[in-house]
Amino acid sequence: MNIDTKDYKQIESVDTEVRKTAQFLMPAKLDNAFNANGGYNVYPTCALGSGKIFNGFDSLAQYIIEQKIILIDGYAGLFWGNIRARLQDYFTENGLKVNWISTENFLKPTDEIEKLVAPFLGEFESVWGTKTTLSLNDFYDASLTGQTADDSDINIIIGIGAVLSGWNVPVIYIDLPKNELQFRMRAGSITNLGAVQVNEPFQMYKRFYFVDWVVLNNHKKAIQDRIAVVADGQWPETINWIHKADLVEGLNRISKSVFRVRPWFEPGAWGGQWIKEHINNINKDVVNYAWSFEMIVPENGLVFESDGNLLEVSFDTLMFSNNKNVLGKHAERFGDEFPIRFDFLDTFNGGNLSIQCHPSVKYIQENFGENITQDETYYILDCDDNARVYLGFQDSIDPAEFRNVLEDSQATSTEIQIEDYVQSHPAKKHDLFLIPNGTVHSAGSGNMVLEISATPYIFTFKMYDWVRLDLDGNPRPINIDHAFNNLDFNRKGKQVYRELISKPAVIEQAEGYQLIHMSTHAEHFYDVHRMEFDNQTTVETNNVCHVMMLVEGQAVQLETADGTKQEFAYAETFVVPAAAGSYTLTNLGKGRAKVIKAFLK
Repeated sequence: MNIDTKDYKQIESVDTEVRKTAQFLMPAKLDNAFNANGGYNVYPTCALGSGKIFNGFDSLAQYIIEQKIILIDGYAGLFWGNIRARLQDYFTENGLKVNWISTENFLKPTDEIEKLVAPFLGEFESVWGTKTTLSLNDFYDASLTGQTADDSDINIIIGIGAVLSGWNVPVIYIDLPKNELQFRMRAGSITNLGAVQVNEPFQMYKRFYFVDWVVLNNHKKAIQDRIAVVADGQWPETINWIHKADLVEGLNRISKSVFRVRPWFEPGAWGGQWIKEHINNINKDVVNYAWSFEMIVPENGLVFESDGNLLEVSFDTLMFSNNKNVLGKHAERFGDEFPIRFDFLDTFNGGNLSIQCHPSVKYIQENFGENITQDETYYILDCDDNARVYLGFQDSIDPAEFRNVLEDSQATSTEIQIEDYVQSHPAKKHDLFLIPNGTVHSAGSGNMVLEISATPYIFTFKMYDWVRLDLDGNPRPINIDHAFNNLDFNRKGKQVYRELISKPAVIEQAEGYQLIHMSTHAEHFYDVHRMEFDNQTTVETNNVCHVMMLVEGQAVQLETADGTKQEFAYAETFVVPAAAGSYTLTNLGKGRAKVIKAFLK
């Protein structure tokens, strides 16, 4: 594969050998012309200044030569053989003898690892497992700690868990964005930790989510103070890297001012056309887009820039060291977890989402090992005239009858008149529908939903999916048992309108400005405001993190108390950490700007 990293347009969207996706690979270098016309930016960056991010395996090899003895650790999904070969090319050209020690050779036997992880993977057919209590050390033979350097010019231990060797030498840590890891997973170009064969993507993702990512995130956190260099391994043909001290400076800066994560986009069975029509620099040659991961931080990264070179790190890198700056008075409660997520559900000219619900706090903790559950809201960013949201039960609901109908539909592929059981509400732009856990719900076709939610995001119990197949022609999983262990059948009749459809109220008002409270449910630990202003408004954080989006208007400029200024376009998600203290929003468009602000109660 030959990738020209100088021009993102030349990057192939699909490479069956390496990555299976319709999405462009982020360029290793951006020129000044990218996004010159403004609008939604798919590669938001934090600029570090000149000389901070270095490009290429040769430059990294030169750094290694200076150290002589080094550890190269990193995340799952990396092409370790390719990394080693690229570095060795430079060492060979310079006549250097290298002693390579690969951590892969010290993994426990595959059958032993499979026994270790099995208790956390649930039933084979199940979508879910339970977050593991294992550590990365459990995957390796103790002999890894007995390795010694020889008299070669350079000694390197390379691979996942290299720091477990115990060598007290500089550490290079190579990260990999979660979206690229999954694209490689779907292509069958990588395996799970300690696995010798590629499983089908469904099983691989479950293993990654409940086991591999857990132990690797914990390992990454544990070795933060050991890392000297951080590298970005998402490009097979090159690598970008940074000295950890310079990265820390950048993380500290954004933890006190403002940031955006890098979004990514996915087609789906019910996906629509709004994202394709409104967001530039994404591949338009796809059937639809169902999701945009605007800010689902377990799977989003932060991108830094220097001299046009880009480097992405996982979001938890920020939280490991700066969670108090980011979350302020809520840091003690949530720790390293960022508790609010924003994502898009696009059903414009698409289909209905499945009829679904989410688990209670107790259920998700006891069955899946999560700390918080999926309490959601649907904010209608845009919609057509016929758009509807399914929410709550009809007053006449009979749980036993409803279950029988669902089970019969699943067994016979028979369509259901779902509105006999579930209420359907007209959706209008800027409506907010409240979906605490246990509530039956779905977004109907014709909507562009900004889903504001608590961070867990894979625990959706589908009861009815309109008798359709996924984009690969396979049935989508139906989880009637889990759903009926969590459904609240008291959310029915008129109570739905009273409690689950937000009633906007003006709580502050001045000339050219009003603040609207979009009240959430008592079970939501976050609240929502909409700031509407013609010119400018100044906001205090009060030691609380604010997650925001411009939901009407062309663009706004945000200036934080430390003088940081950034512009944000329509539909971009941005975050002001608690430590920012205050910020001023300036409307850059002609009409009134409307900005949604979600924050912890």
